[in-house]
Amino acid sequence: MEKKRFADGKRFSIIEVATATGLSRVTLSKILNQKGYGTGTDTIDRLCQYFGCKVEELMEHLPDEAE
Repeated sequence: MEKKRFADGKRFSIIEVATATGLSRVTLSKILNQKGYGTGTDTIDRLCQYFGCKVEELMEHLPDEAE
């Protein structure tokens, strides 16, 4: 999100991303705020298309602390 914000030279809101991607505000809020929130590949695909990025630029795997 930061790269797109910088590239576009503006801030954007969850509502703007929701409108542009067709994803719900609730889904986007959970992705941003709930550690370990699981989402489908369609959601990830839409976000990658919107941000113009690859999956690995959008998310990363963080192992559980117990591992």
